[in-house]
Amino acid sequence: MNTVALSSVLFRNGQACGACFERQPSLIVTATDHCPPNPSLPNDNGGWCNVPREHFDIAKPVFSQLAGYKAGIIPIQYRRVPCKKQGGIRFNILGNPWFYQVIVWNVGGAGDVISVQVKGDDKLKWTQMERDWGATWKTSAILHGESLSFRVRASDERYSTSWHVTPKNWQFGQTYEGKNFK
Repeated sequence: MNTVALSSVLFRNGQACGACFERQPSLIVTATDHCPPNPSLPNDNGGWCNVPREHFDIAKPVFSQLAGYKAGIIPIQYRRVPCKKQGGIRFNILGNPWFYQVIVWNVGGAGDVISVQVKGDDKLKWTQMERDWGATWKTSAILHGESLSFRVRASDERYSTSWHVTPKNWQFGQTYEGKNFK
């Protein structure tokens, strides 16, 4: 529930997806989306997500913890904080036998992922995945019918390797859980 969309300056083309912020008064939120700019409106009158503004577009349930819903735009103070997540990193596998997308979420520690690698049990080397958008990574490596392992690197340069996250008979559309950062 405590999710926010960030302005372009903070979202950094999806690189900040998953990062956690503490907003004053004390409320931890996770960046999950981009708040698109609206260049047809001025920055101080509707173009809240325009460059160079640092802006959090907050879901109504979270906003109501900070101010009355009719408050609209409110000034805040914030800082980046480590993410505390329950359970392991989640890997939601989408695509088809020739193109794979993996949504990587529930990442603890730094929260934002800068690199994902995948390895099937029949492969000798790790395959580097490309960021598709935000928390979604892609590859055209053929890995169907293999148990998959993932190596995730966060923005604090730490790695988490999750060995054999999936069984050999994994399916597209399923979510699997791996080892999380502390």
